[in-house]
Amino acid sequence: MSSRLTLALETGGLVLPDSGAIAVLHPRAGMDLSALPRERLRIVQPFRPDHDALRAAGYDCAPEAAGPFAATLVCLPRAKAQARALVAQAMAATSGPVIVDGAKTDGIDSLLRDIRARAEVAGPVVKAHGKLFWLQADPDRFADWLPPEMRTAEGFVTAPGVFSADAVDPASAALAAVLPAHLGVHVVDLGAGWGYLAARVLERADVERLDLVEADHDALACARRNLDDPRARFHWADATTWTPETRPDAVVTNPPFHVGRAADPSLGRAFIAAAARILAPSGSLWLVANRQLPYEAALTDHFARIEEIGGDARFKLLHAARPLRPRKNRPGR
Repeated sequence: MSSRLTLALETGGLVLPDSGAIAVLHPRAGMDLSALPRERLRIVQPFRPDHDALRAAGYDCAPEAAGPFAATLVCLPRAKAQARALVAQAMAATSGPVIVDGAKTDGIDSLLRDIRARAEVAGPVVKAHGKLFWLQADPDRFADWLPPEMRTAEGFVTAPGVFSADAVDPASAALAAVLPAHLGVHVVDLGAGWGYLAARVLERADVERLDLVEADHDALACARRNLDDPRARFHWADATTWTPETRPDAVVTNPPFHVGRAADPSLGRAFIAAAARILAPSGSLWLVANRQLPYEAALTDHFARIEEIGGDARFKLLHAARPLRPRKNRPGR
């Protein structure tokens, strides 16, 4: 079945420049890019699992854009502010056409209306519950879509599209409030986001090292700005596969539980398994989750002791200690 991009190039009137790099902003792993000349593609994907999958597929891939580009394809993200920012960035870095592709559920119709109010648009090509359209790059016309520096009410730097960009996530705040005064010398924050939980952990003087592990490159860049502390180490990595040099005393986490728009508790279970895998034998996991998520079985599978230490109708706060794992998988500390 032809993709919207293939249809636009074959029958829709979209013409790519004969030379020059072609950027593709935020494509997901497995997206069909076969209609574009692979040798000219520059993939920009800040989400580490998708980035790694695209690189493994042979694409030139980086977490940030480095133009100029002859053409740019913007793959629409869910967040409206992030979508506008990507369009503005594409306009500023591109000399030829800027192509926008997205699903109806991600807001492609409203973005098309907003762009049509400012510029002449070609297309759209409509297929598979989505649309693709294109227009000539014009950086001045969309400069106001570049986002100003974002900060929460508490003063933390955030960015469009990152988790909890507008305010401290209440689940993370609830977990921070029940963390013990002494967590250990070495702590890991799995899925650290823009650094709120890490900032609270670093209030403890006995913490000598804190590893922030985050798959979203943009969120981790915010964390670097929010945490001016030599004890913090930043890792752009998939939290479910990352391994530290030495086993930590504690892991704190507010794990994600969505893939796109669909809830997927397996993500949280993978975070629990990762925590058990990396913790010291006497280590502890401190976790917050939505009340309805079924994590207790995974905790029982991976830890000798589990307790609920707080929560309300929305969240549950969980502490698990003494990770269980086969002896043959226990590297030395």
